[in-house]
Amino acid sequence: MAAEDARAAVGGIDVRAVRRHFARASATYDAAAVLQREVAARLAARLDVVKLVPRRLLDAGCGTGDALGEFALRYPQAQRVALDLALPMLAGARAKTTARRSLAGRLLAPLRSRQGAAVPGFACGDIAALPFAAASFDLVWSNLALQWVADPRQAFAEVLRVLDTGGLFVFTTFGPDTLRELRAVFAAIDGEPHVSRFLDLHDVGDLLVEAGFADPVMEMERFTLTYAGAADFLHDLKAIGATNAASARARGLMGRRRWQRALAGLDALRATAPEGRLPATYEVVYGHAWKAPATTTADGRAIVNFVRAPRAGSR
Repeated sequence: MAAEDARAAVGGIDVRAVRRHFARASATYDAAAVLQREVAARLAARLDVVKLVPRRLLDAGCGTGDALGEFALRYPQAQRVALDLALPMLAGARAKTTARRSLAGRLLAPLRSRQGAAVPGFACGDIAALPFAAASFDLVWSNLALQWVADPRQAFAEVLRVLDTGGLFVFTTFGPDTLRELRAVFAAIDGEPHVSRFLDLHDVGDLLVEAGFADPVMEMERFTLTYAGAADFLHDLKAIGATNAASARARGLMGRRRWQRALAGLDALRATAPEGRLPATYEVVYGHAWKAPATTTADGRAIVNFVRAPRAGSR
């Protein structure tokens, strides 16, 4: 898929609907976000081989702030900033961080030095329009949030802008096999978009290069969650805010008859599934890329670096 086609494939996300859905899910998110926590742990493990000690880092799409605890342990002196589109999610992240700091303060005060982890900052905003100055961060982290932006090209451009030279962008997003069972069931009922369209890792890599990132590395992994039935599956999707946010989605209620057909179609999948449980597939794309030194000026002129040769006889 060409980069222009890739952009169109995930276009049409209603950002206001995304904000609304995740705001409503802020109180239920933690109980249902099993996959999100597992993917975050696997993404964090990839930082073990990266020789980077950031002074400033951004969690772009922080949700309720689970990753901030990981960063406090991994980079205790780094300035941490958490950003989310939904203000209630951000409030949850702040509350969780405050409680974590309070508990750590009581338990570890006798053992630690007076200089503890830096206090994180919080900002409400869109990854595609980051409210930060250029070159503000050495590390930008984003776990399972990029699939909710309306324009991934603009989001990558914004991440590149706020990264300092030599900075790292590390992220996960969903690939095209995600929720394939749900997509197939709804496709048999009507022609309306009920599940977002996701980019595969090759298209994501192409968009990174197009944005100006260097040395992108892409990986993919599939997860299958299982549920006792359709009601439990759909409940969990709603609990984490992962409900239909396509701009072209039908407004209003689906209608009792079509909804019952959807539930029956999902439950029918249990007949051929192991242990009679409803499968839900998630294709997770992992990626990281660097901000290399600029090779041209803003007006397109080449940047040439001159290094003075040492004088003869000098050391």
